[in-house]
Amino acid sequence: MEMGSKWRKAKLALGLNSCMYVPQTLEEPSTSTTSPALRSSDAVLVSPSTSSSSSSRLLRLSKSGPKSCKVTCAICLNTMRPGQGHAIFTAECSHSFHFHCITSSVKHGNQVCPVCRAKWKEIPFQSPAFDHSHGKAMINPIPRDDAWMTVIRRLPSPQQEARRHTNLHFRAPEPPIFDDDEVLDPHSEFSGKRSSSKTSSIENFIGKIELKTYPEISAVPRAVSHDNFSLLIHFKAPFISGVKNCGESQTKLPSTPENLCASVDLVTVLDVSGSMAGTKLALLKRAMGFVIQNLGPSDRLSVIAFSSTARRIFPLRQMTETVRQESLQAINSLVSNGGTNIADGLRKGAKVLVDRKWKNPVCSIILLSDGQDTYTVNSPGGAGPRIDYKHLLPVSIHRNGGTGFQIPVHAFGFGSDHDASSMHSISEISGGTYSFIEAESVIQDAFAQCMGGLLSVVVQELKLTVECSHFSLQISSIKAGSYRSSVLENARIGTIDVGDLYAEEERDFLVTVNVPAVDSSDEMSLLKVKCAYRDPLTKDMVTSESSEVKILRPETTGPSVVSLEVDRQLNRLRTAEAMSEARVAADRGDLYAAVSVLQSCRRALSESASARAGDRLCISLCAELKEMQERMANRGVYEASGRAYVLSGLSSHSWQRATVRGDSTDISSLVRAYQTPSMVDMVTRSQTMTFGNPSSKRSLRAAMSFPASRSQPR
Repeated sequence: MEMGSKWRKAKLALGLNSCMYVPQTLEEPSTSTTSPALRSSDAVLVSPSTSSSSSSRLLRLSKSGPKSCKVTCAICLNTMRPGQGHAIFTAECSHSFHFHCITSSVKHGNQVCPVCRAKWKEIPFQSPAFDHSHGKAMINPIPRDDAWMTVIRRLPSPQQEARRHTNLHFRAPEPPIFDDDEVLDPHSEFSGKRSSSKTSSIENFIGKIELKTYPEISAVPRAVSHDNFSLLIHFKAPFISGVKNCGESQTKLPSTPENLCASVDLVTVLDVSGSMAGTKLALLKRAMGFVIQNLGPSDRLSVIAFSSTARRIFPLRQMTETVRQESLQAINSLVSNGGTNIADGLRKGAKVLVDRKWKNPVCSIILLSDGQDTYTVNSPGGAGPRIDYKHLLPVSIHRNGGTGFQIPVHAFGFGSDHDASSMHSISEISGGTYSFIEAESVIQDAFAQCMGGLLSVVVQELKLTVECSHFSLQISSIKAGSYRSSVLENARIGTIDVGDLYAEEERDFLVTVNVPAVDSSDEMSLLKVKCAYRDPLTKDMVTSESSEVKILRPETTGPSVVSLEVDRQLNRLRTAEAMSEARVAADRGDLYAAVSVLQSCRRALSESASARAGDRLCISLCAELKEMQERMANRGVYEASGRAYVLSGLSSHSWQRATVRGDSTDISSLVRAYQTPSMVDMVTRSQTMTFGNPSSKRSLRAAMSFPASRSQPR
């Protein structure tokens, strides 16, 4: 009775009821007097009539518990296993959650069930005197502590609730100018220009861009002219050995050398509209947790959340350990509601980067949305008049916009309801990539692949220049995909603006010239190729040595042998052109014509020299075309996933950069195109952290951009 008296006094002092999952301890075997509710329900509401023995058990969390089916917490997506120190709360709508997950959600203003969106009359919250994270804010980890206390509070009236939400939203007004970013240390290991005493050793350590050239055929008879003669220019970015100190979580993984690269200013623009409720938002939070944990201490992050309007929920800050925890708290506070205003989100994201006082060498925006902009764009991309999606982007995001620097937007379309045309256009206009996340569970790996690239930039402002060597030569065309190219001075000089390159990233461009007949010459020089770029660490401009392309000009030649390197790239360009043509046909409603274009391209590829040689790139391009044909089987399939799949493929091939698309598993062995070692390492890290064994995620590997690796012997 004494214990019961103390318990009643404590309750009266609190003026509240306590709700707590009560696991059965080893010292307290099940008896017939135990309330059935304690065995069949995850949550128990303690009333004054509860017996003293039961009350004493309700105040502690033991290490064992009743047997139950596997239930997944809809917030953190981890399994709820009673008996392992997990506090579990069951709401009045019968959905259960980890106690620390639901209290964190409630603390940030969410008063509806994350699963069924039912409004609660009573909500759980954590005792203010208890900090389960010991000063650290985490998204996924499940704390285990023996001092949990849960209390239930009745919700306010709808009028009070509306006022509270209004005050919550506007309690911290945004500054008119986002110039509140932290001062960067110019002597930091990862930012600013290094001292001259280190510069030379760094350059020797880094190496330079690897540049190679290949003529279509090695010899042309003297008396024969050859129009549209193809020359391949291939280059590969350098690799920097070293370790960049990223998140604390990385120390728990097998140590692998990473690129010592430039620091990043990253802005994530995240859709938190009503359609993101439930699992989608939970997966987004987990993916953002991975991003935060893998940013280095000199990298900076800002977070923009948008629904009907956009708001900066976290300013541009360096990812020190303290700031890392604060950013995790900001992400965990996200609540889904409202419409989808992508344009406002991008305006805020661009404003963060334009207004900042200090600049890291690399900057980028990651945009994620699962819907269509209902404020700026009136109708989704598809049949009918083409929409000018430039209105979705502020001028500062456009390539060579008014800011004088580029802000690439890497867009991620989440699920089958997003507007693939607008997301692809946003990325294309800004110089970023577009990825199609068809399977929701791929989101963290998709972010990981993108981060692997952004954290490994070793070349900036790369510009390629080609010049005709022979006086009678002229450049016919430059095939550079989405990269800006130009032909100058009587078609004798051409340039390609490439921009940033990730460590060990490769690029291939085809230049065509008209080769004339000659009177007498054993050898003919066609082109001189050179490149210049900025080192993001030293800020110095680096110019490569000129590379010359030559062919033989004998009197006669045997059968022409086409260079497999040139043929491979011709196949890639032919495939990209077929994708674009098929997409246009499908968007105007002619799926039959679209499929015919893809089939014709597959036939042409199968008859190429590369196909006869068993080239993996050719095989994987054929597999990609086949997948697209299947996604154009009918209008419904095309609208649900076909358009997005084709556009993400076009984005990948036009920029020669890895994207994510689909969830197919039958071509997993071919999923390697354009992925750099840093990307592969980051994706593996994501899969290891999530599942413990990366091999268990083969289906997610299949969603990564294919075709086959470009690193096969040349």
